[in-house]
Amino acid sequence: MQIQEAVTSRQSIRAFLPTPVDSDTIRRVLTLAARAASGGNLQPWHIDVLAGGALAALRATMRERLAQGGEPEPTDYDIYPAALRAPWRDRRFQVGEAMYARLGIPREDKAARRRWFSRNFDFFGAPMALFCSVDRSMGPPQWSDLGMYLQTVMLLLRGEGLDSCAQECWAIYPATVAAAIELPPERMLFCGMAIGHRDPAHAVNALVSDRAPVDEWLRFRSA
Repeated sequence: MQIQEAVTSRQSIRAFLPTPVDSDTIRRVLTLAARAASGGNLQPWHIDVLAGGALAALRATMRERLAQGGEPEPTDYDIYPAALRAPWRDRRFQVGEAMYARLGIPREDKAARRRWFSRNFDFFGAPMALFCSVDRSMGPPQWSDLGMYLQTVMLLLRGEGLDSCAQECWAIYPATVAAAIELPPERMLFCGMAIGHRDPAHAVNALVSDRAPVDEWLRFRSA
């Protein structure tokens, strides 16, 4: 696959087929992705992969947790700024509304929206998942390294005919995840990621999120 095709075909897939994912393929992808840019070559990412019984156990824990009300745990970072303003607030709102429109869930049906959101914690049915964590001593520049690593992973997955969904939502359950993957206390959970084959028949996977016009954020300067 050409890199341009990998970039344009990468989507946040929210409905997966149960088709198993080959662990050797994922090991190869995760190893090659470590060639991603890293300031000072710190390579601050730590990756835990879950499949089979380990993934089933976490799913069961989360089903029980959500059935009991699903109150978030104390978080280590804010997923979004507390005072998110335009245009970023508008973009977040618009992509959410576009997704629920494809699902046929109206805005006033809060219960249905909550049920759909809970699918995040089932990894949308994916047969494999990973968690990315980082040492608590690391700062914002190293967090950008995590993003570069994870984006490289997602593009390489497309090259293998696989799909993914990066999930920062797991940051609201850091203690639960830490227990599931035996995360040492000096490490902080960043995000999860669902991995598998997209379900081409599911309406949600037809969603392609908009991108802002290039003239809104790009400037060229010359002498």
